[in-house]
Amino acid sequence: MGQKVNPTGFRIGIVEPWRSRWYATKKEFGSLLVEDYKIRSFIKKKYQFAGISKVVIERTRDQVVVHLHTARPGIIIGRKGQEVDRLKAELEDLTGRHMDLNIVEINNANRSGVLVAEDIAQQLTKRSSFRRTIKRSLDQVMEAGALGIKIQVSGRLGGAEMSRTEKASRGSIPLSTLQRHIDYGFAKAHTTFGVIGVKVWIDLGEYNKEGDEDGTNAQAGKAPQNSKRSHKR
Repeated sequence: MGQKVNPTGFRIGIVEPWRSRWYATKKEFGSLLVEDYKIRSFIKKKYQFAGISKVVIERTRDQVVVHLHTARPGIIIGRKGQEVDRLKAELEDLTGRHMDLNIVEINNANRSGVLVAEDIAQQLTKRSSFRRTIKRSLDQVMEAGALGIKIQVSGRLGGAEMSRTEKASRGSIPLSTLQRHIDYGFAKAHTTFGVIGVKVWIDLGEYNKEGDEDGTNAQAGKAPQNSKRSHKR
């Protein structure tokens, strides 16, 4: 499962909620799917240093609601909410629809697989030692209360002539157990030697236990936890 199946897609609709929550006819489905991709790509590119772990899109007949799960909400909100208003206007120009933004703060970025993978990729881009970077990430995630973590980096590590794969893990990573909350993240490090792929699996415990601090819902269909602050415009 760790090699051939995306851990998030494996759990979607069973214990993980959908990232796009809307219904469309067969005629409209394709165009709305492409629109969702454009929205996510635009936000991730514009705010690549804002620590955005996921973008959840909800649609009604008249408007689109975009939920941004971020570890640094201040970057997106801006002074007196000016930045979030600018982003809302840009998304409306991109899609031609009325947009609403909901900023959801992630309390601990070290419990999010996507944010840990992106942090490792940024360090590799700055030519940091991949072994030192991996070890630091392993320590930080375990100190954040995770039950286990596995990191895999692939590419021309350290500028080697031949690409290879390096793995490191701590604790437990039960990849085939659906009731375990395995948060998965993938990122690319664009270096002078080529692209290095970074994959991260984090074991956050059982889904039915409350208290997750990674900005995700405990079970599919549940509303976000009350412990997370949100900013809606």
